[in-house]
Amino acid sequence: MPPEFIFMLTRHDRTIAEAKARLGEVLELGVRHVGAKDIGLPFDELQHLAEMARAAGATFYLEVVSLDEASETTSAHTALRLGADVLMGGTRPHAVLPVIAGAPIRYFPFAGQISGHPSVLEGPLEAIVESARRLTALEGVDGLDLLAYRFAGDAAGLIRDVCRSVAKPVVVAGSIDRAERIAAVVAGGAAGFTIGTAALDGIFPAGPDLCDQIRHVQALLAAAG
Repeated sequence: MPPEFIFMLTRHDRTIAEAKARLGEVLELGVRHVGAKDIGLPFDELQHLAEMARAAGATFYLEVVSLDEASETTSAHTALRLGADVLMGGTRPHAVLPVIAGAPIRYFPFAGQISGHPSVLEGPLEAIVESARRLTALEGVDGLDLLAYRFAGDAAGLIRDVCRSVAKPVVVAGSIDRAERIAAVVAGGAAGFTIGTAALDGIFPAGPDLCDQIRHVQALLAAAG
């Protein structure tokens, strides 16, 4: 089964100001997995995005951008208030899991050591794989958020090794901006991948319009699958 294409209403790890208009465009193209970051827009505007997504039958993802435990816990509460389907990112499951316990939300924390903003994945490949194993052994962790293309090493090998090492779904996020990277996500066995900045900035070799970019990604995914 091919991975899910998750369109992120984000640029450089922040939700964009024009997210509402962009969401309407991608929903019309049949995209049914959409997400935002927990920074960039006030809560009421994020809530409207979540409501728009749900009304269209789409899955809504909130990805955490946090620098400390308190803000990560706040982000988990925000995801619950939004009624998000999936909470992605973050590095502190010990703080998040008690907040979301019993709630109908799936949780995909970051594998490996994360630093900076935009986020970077650090460490040797083996350490990231071991982190993935530890996280997916936790009750309440439903999958992983893997910043494979924010990793300085062999990103395609990392995707493959993490997906082979865990029994839960892996979503590859960040810096997927060319056909070869989408093909690596498919070949590696990931359950999904996110694209935001690349499509919004017209990076793919299609028309500069967002709709052209989305159609191009959809075609690449179909061809790679």
